[in-house]
This record gives sequence, C-alpha cells and structure tokens, in this order.
Amino acid sequence: MKTVIKLILIDLLVTQIIAPILIAIPCSLYQMLTVGTVDQEKLVTMLMIPAQLTGQILMLVYLWKAGYISKERTTWSPVSPIYLFLCCVAMIASSTVVSALSDQLKWLPDIMEQSFDILRSGWGGLIAIAVVGPVFEELLFRGAITKILLKQYNPTVAVLISALFFGVFHINPAQIIPAFLLGILLAWTYVRTQSLIPCMLMHILNNTMALWLTKKYPDAKYMDQIMDSNTYLITVSVAAFVLIVIVGLMIRFHRKAQQP
Repeated sequence: MKTVIKLILIDLLVTQIIAPILIAIPCSLYQMLTVGTVDQEKLVTMLMIPAQLTGQILMLVYLWKAGYISKERTTWSPVSPIYLFLCCVAMIASSTVVSALSDQLKWLPDIMEQSFDILRSGWGGLIAIAVVGPVFEELLFRGAITKILLKQYNPTVAVLISALFFGVFHINPAQIIPAFLLGILLAWTYVRTQSLIPCMLMHILNNTMALWLTKKYPDAKYMDQIMDSNTYLITVSVAAFVLIVIVGLMIRFHRKAQQP
C-alpha cells in the first residue's frame, strides 16, 4: 500500500507542480518579450495543454525507468478480437449507465470544468485526453497499482482499492464516483486478462466518446439534456441489460480460453 500511495503522490507532484512550472517559465518569458507583461489568465490558458502532455510524458518516463512498466508478453497481449469487441461494448454500456448516475449527482461541484474547456480547445489537449491520458492512466493504475495490490490482497479487494484510488485521483468531486465505477470495470478486466491492451482500448473509447458528445452537444453537460425522458429511460435500461449480458459473456469467454 505504501508503494501505491507513493506512486500517486509522485504523479501529483510531477503533473500538478513540476510540469506546470517547467512550462510556465518559457510561457512567462514569451509574454514578457512579446507584450511586456505577464497576463495570468492568458498564461494559464497558454500552459494548460503543454503542461498536461509534459506531465504525462514525464510520468511515463518515470514508470519505465523505475521498472513499473511490465515487459511480459501477457501484459501486451491483445487477448483476441472477439474479447476486445466485448470489452468495447461493455465500456459503451457502462459509460451510459454511469452517465445516468452522474445525472443524479448534479449537486457535486465540477471544479475542473474550465480546465477541460481549455484542453478541449486544441488538438494537443484532445490528444492528451483521448490517447495519452488513457494510456498513461492504464500503465499507472492497472499496470502498476493494481498489479501491486494483487500481491497483497485477493482480486476483489485489489480491484475495489484500485478503483477507489482511481476515483480519488481525479480530484474533481463530479468525477470521483463515475471514475470509481469505471475503474472497477477496467481493473476487473485487467485482473481477468492480465493484459493492458483491452484496458487501454476501453479507456480510449470512453474518453473519445465523452469528447465527441461535448463537441456534438456543446450546450449539454448531462445525458438527460440531450434526449427526452422516454428515450432516456429506454437507453439507460438497454445499456444496463447489455452490460450484464456482456460481462457474463466475458466471464464465459475467459473460462473457455483457460480450458486446455
């Protein structure tokens, strides 16, 4: 557990303090040379995307150098096309159900809304959210943290603790519970396959879907704002049913794959 907490603290230090400072210095100098002063609001907007990417890349380098990125063949196995398809369907269904839950938690403050708006405004931010972020978080939370927890606890406890850390890691109150629930699915998938490929694919799919929805419905923050009540109820019910069926198929498929 100490190693897990250490990794999370190092990540917060690198991504929230070191990377922003590294990027803020040249950005401040640029403003001083071009306009003669440092505009704090413009500085934050200017450094947000490069700081996000820099922090993620620095942490990837740390995880590699510290030996937390596994070189085992199983870790990088695509499992099978059928299983990957089931993983994608499971993520789409779970994202829908979790979004419906988020509709009931509108009272939770979204302290990262402005930051996400800035990140979504440029290609660098979109790449950070849709690709680099998911890959990095899977390496950290499933490839390192969940793997460490599995050595200390049974799979169920390890999955729940990993998901809890994943939720709290997002800091934003509006994201903690949704991230926790999706973290359960991601950690469970990793435990059953021992591979990061399906986890990364699912995470990338989830974030890409979220970005696409914000682009398609820029004025809607919640799922119940983009469809009428009947369509909403049917969509969530179908998603919940599909999720149960797909998880059952994933369990069956995995058991069958293990049979000699």
